[in-house]
Amino acid sequence: MKAVLPAHVDTLDVDIWFEDEMRVGQRNTMTRIWALKGSRPRIVRQQQSLSVYLFGAVCPATDQAVGLVLPYANKEMMAHHLTQISLAVPKGRHAVLVVDQATFHKTDKLICPDNISLLFLPPYAPELNPVENLWAQLRHGWLANRCFEGYDAIVLACCEAWNAYTTRHNAIKKLCSRKWATIQS
Repeated sequence: MKAVLPAHVDTLDVDIWFEDEMRVGQRNTMTRIWALKGSRPRIVRQQQSLSVYLFGAVCPATDQAVGLVLPYANKEMMAHHLTQISLAVPKGRHAVLVVDQATFHKTDKLICPDNISLLFLPPYAPELNPVENLWAQLRHGWLANRCFEGYDAIVLACCEAWNAYTTRHNAIKKLCSRKWATIQS
């Protein structure tokens, strides 16, 4: 972590954030459902292909979350997300944002705010990103087994799911904390 920090930033002024993106669309997750013994409930599966991307970042230490529902996953959308994360970082603090190695995270054209430094996960290691656990919660708790009328319905469902989970007291802290991601004084 110290290798990505600017020289003037003290490690005691650093918060560790995790970031990832999730595609949500009309071809959605199907999960098991409760039913009476002997019955065979049906679940409708859509064949349309409208989708959005839910960009999410969490700071388990402060129980903060910043999410955006965006039409694409590219460097422009990532720049919007970085701006929102930057606004959530308290004045005088610095965020180390742990991200995967998606091409739009690593491009030299991505302008990172001054109060954020990017730290890249090893390739093919999604299990190291706690936001993956958040995606599983949203997919299975709010977004599974649903049909969406159109683009606006997908956006609304993503917003409702994100807000329902992330506004719970200590939800992010409980789900996304990792011992290896704490700053030692």
